[in-house]
Amino acid sequence: MALNIIETCVNCWACEPLCPSQAIYEAKPHFMIDNKKCTECEGDYADTQCASICPIEGAILNGFGEAINPPGSLTGIPPHKMMEAMAEIQAR
Repeated sequence: MALNIIETCVNCWACEPLCPSQAIYEAKPHFMIDNKKCTECEGDYADTQCASICPIEGAILNGFGEAINPPGSLTGIPPHKMMEAMAEIQAR
């Protein structure tokens, strides 16, 4: 298993208590995942619990370096629509 929490993590503590394999730990400057312990929640949950709760879109990557909580995953708003809305708000 090869999940990775990257530097955009803000140490909010949302993911750590949800991890069924206790693979997430506090490190400096952000949380990390012990890949020897991580099961990607296989056998416990249909979705990875850390990514399902993480409030920072794109902070958790799979083994291919792809965000498993990509932009738009929390809001349901596609990134291009969000950019359009933000541009409209800033133009006011």
